[in-house]
Amino acid sequence: MATKRYIVEVEKAKPEREGKPSAGPAYRSLFAKDGFPEPVEGMETCWDVFRMSVERCPENRMLGRREVVNGKPGDYDWMTYKQVYDVVMRVGNSIRSCGVSQGGRCGIYGANCTEWIMSMEACNAHGIYCVPLYDTLGAGAVEFIICHAEVSIAFVEEKKISEVLKTCPKSTEFLKTLVSFGKVAPEQKEEAEEFGLAIYSWDEFLTLGDYQQFDLPVTKKDGISTIMYTSGTTGDPKGVLISHESIITLIAGVKQLLSSVNEQLDFKDVYLSYLPLAHIFDRVIEELFISIGASIGFWRGVKQGLGGNVRLILSGAAPLATHVEAFLRVVACCHVVQGYGLTETCAGTFVSLPNEPSMLGTVGPPVPNVDVRLESVPEMGYDALSNVPRGEICVKGNTLFSGYYKREDLTKEVMDDGWFHTGDIGEWQPNGSLKIIDRKKNIFKLSQGEYVAVENLENIYGLVSAIDSRWAEENGESGDFTSLCENPKAKAYILGELAKIAKEKKLKGFEVIKAVHLDPLPFDMERDLLTPTYKKKRPQLLKYYQSIIDGLYKSPK
Repeated sequence: MATKRYIVEVEKAKPEREGKPSAGPAYRSLFAKDGFPEPVEGMETCWDVFRMSVERCPENRMLGRREVVNGKPGDYDWMTYKQVYDVVMRVGNSIRSCGVSQGGRCGIYGANCTEWIMSMEACNAHGIYCVPLYDTLGAGAVEFIICHAEVSIAFVEEKKISEVLKTCPKSTEFLKTLVSFGKVAPEQKEEAEEFGLAIYSWDEFLTLGDYQQFDLPVTKKDGISTIMYTSGTTGDPKGVLISHESIITLIAGVKQLLSSVNEQLDFKDVYLSYLPLAHIFDRVIEELFISIGASIGFWRGVKQGLGGNVRLILSGAAPLATHVEAFLRVVACCHVVQGYGLTETCAGTFVSLPNEPSMLGTVGPPVPNVDVRLESVPEMGYDALSNVPRGEICVKGNTLFSGYYKREDLTKEVMDDGWFHTGDIGEWQPNGSLKIIDRKKNIFKLSQGEYVAVENLENIYGLVSAIDSRWAEENGESGDFTSLCENPKAKAYILGELAKIAKEKKLKGFEVIKAVHLDPLPFDMERDLLTPTYKKKRPQLLKYYQSIIDGLYKSPK
């Protein structure tokens, strides 16, 4: 029986020419074989998404907050679409009364909550760029984003006010108004005022525009909705300009995809908002649910369980190990799918399909709103024209970003003839799904001139089991985990296991590990070794472990 293929070819492969590498055929989703789906008529901006749902179903539940009573989660307290709209209009009038108008920049800093969404919708209403500040980034990055984006007003979670005040006085060149999602302590008010910064509690701020009325400006679909800063593995964060059209196009594509696999959403569905709204992935999913008049519940109690009503879990941002995905499919009693996308592609670019076991371990086929092709990377041995096509993933379509804010040079580096170069290496599967296998930038050139694709090696060496208490017992070793990591026998054992897997996978001599350092502490964000999406910051890792690495090269073999 022939394997069903979930992609269709829309452009022929291209050979290597004029110094450009060869590229495989361009494909799009089988569900878009007759063309990409059109957005809902009249829905051109993110404000339209919310406004049209308010007009269509004002009494539907929209935003829910679960109160904690005596340390235990209680019932959800819901606001309807009309109730949210009324608050949004007040927030918008108050923002305008502070002198912020269309094209201005508004920061939002904190964990997901109803106030986050209402502040965002007020920005959408008045054509103000929403600039999320990462909840997981320190004051250094927050200061950079405020100054780089020239944020003049910021909405901040109550417990994050102190982090913003640390950015003063530098940030106050641009930042003039601070609004708490909750209350403001007297000492915080005093400190803010010393820097010339107006600061309000949520309730105080709502009253600022009560006796003023501002007309909503006309916003074009290609206008900017948000500037999403990516954490980046090197250098300062990059401000990704995302248009209203990008988000609207993605919503139409996801709706088409869900409809094609009989998983349509309706107003009775509830989205449990857990991923940070500062990331594009959660932002667009929430826009999707708002577009259909469904509900969004803000949820902190993950460990309390899923309650038996979950029908779809979507994993993104970082790869989900195949065995973990398989385990979740069994124990969660619902569909578990993986997605892939970048901030620059407005999140969803690929997603695996429910009830397709053959897609386990892949990110599935493209979402029906983009064209995708692989481009050969000769220096890494990846050929997009081979029998098993491998190469850099390139994306084209209306979901793509509008560029990096104030960094046209970086935009030109990743865009070529309408194709965005992701930097990730993919491998097409027979069924049209894609497997992420490497990262283009994760390539080292050794002193003898050989190239090493480090991510590929990490995947191979990651198959080796770690040292644990069981190994210690079996080998008569004692001590805590730190002392085990310093134990020469443990290091020899690990080296032996690494050599076995290297031989099994037929690695080249220069790809075989010759020495190891065992660290009892995993990499973390606190030491700036990981991004908020748990990607390794290789330059920072090199700097942090430089003396240890130097010692490994000097030690006798």
